[in-house]
Amino acid sequence: MCVLLASVLWGTTGTAATFAPAVGPLAIGAVAMGVGGLLQALIAAPRIRREAPRLRTHRGVVLLGALSVGAYPLAFYSSMRLAGVAAGTVVSIGSAPLVSALIERVVDGHRLTRRWMAGAALGLSGTVVLCAAEAAGAHSGPGARSAGETVLGAGLGLVAGLTYALYSWAAHRLIDRGVTSGAAMGTVFGIGGLLLMPVLVATGAPLLASWSDAAVGAYMAVVPMFTGYVLFGWGLAHVPASTATTLSLLEPAVAAVLAVLVVGERLPLQGWAGIALVVGCLAVLTTPTRATRRPRAVTADRITGAEEPGGAGPGRDPEKAVTG
Repeated sequence: MCVLLASVLWGTTGTAATFAPAVGPLAIGAVAMGVGGLLQALIAAPRIRREAPRLRTHRGVVLLGALSVGAYPLAFYSSMRLAGVAAGTVVSIGSAPLVSALIERVVDGHRLTRRWMAGAALGLSGTVVLCAAEAAGAHSGPGARSAGETVLGAGLGLVAGLTYALYSWAAHRLIDRGVTSGAAMGTVFGIGGLLLMPVLVATGAPLLASWSDAAVGAYMAVVPMFTGYVLFGWGLAHVPASTATTLSLLEPAVAAVLAVLVVGERLPLQGWAGIALVVGCLAVLTTPTRATRRPRAVTADRITGAEEPGGAGPGRDPEKAVTG
């Protein structure tokens, strides 16, 4: 539920950005992810200090996640500006589950469950249908886009999907190795936010040109990015990165609906069919299943979490492992 709520908040970003047309996509991405990331680091500072030794041990994962955080918003918002709100979001978010699954399969050796494959098939089919519907209407009516813009926007969307998958995996990896979600997300997004500050300084002057532009920047940083990624971090403590990125396929559906209702973009019947497939994907992945578990003896290894890779195991809060 935390991941789904975060996805709803993220789905508002493209529509919010249209209320600041004079602000370029680089500035929008830098203020949203940059300031939002620094806020996460500020709130999580006590935990980051306490868990600094463990974070230093996994500095390579931290650096990979931070670099991905720095690159993601620049590619994502540029993709939406070139290809359209719905199409840019669909390509960016729709490609992330496949990349996440590939990373987990190659690096972590995780097997893909039939449930995940069924949900991903529905969700990715929906994103493809939705993207095709958007592309069909991108060359007519007000705000028409050239084929070159659409292709470039889709390419940047793929870059955004890759970096989204990478920082999601990095954060989950840190949590899996015993770092709390607050410290993991605060560190990765805090460093990523620092990397985005030079971009904000270089491109962010239009954000101060009017109160409306400043309000858009503040909204993007505080609501979808800071609040959304705090929720996403809580979710990553309990589900694999591939599941989280698949659940976030709700974001393009929300973005498409808002693009129609608020921005005035047109979405044909084919696009609504794509949204229905995405909803089906979410239903498959979130419907509870009844699992039968055999009672197991409590051992010292289970109490400390040593039974799981990295000590804490996915879905466990290391600070609560003993009382668990």
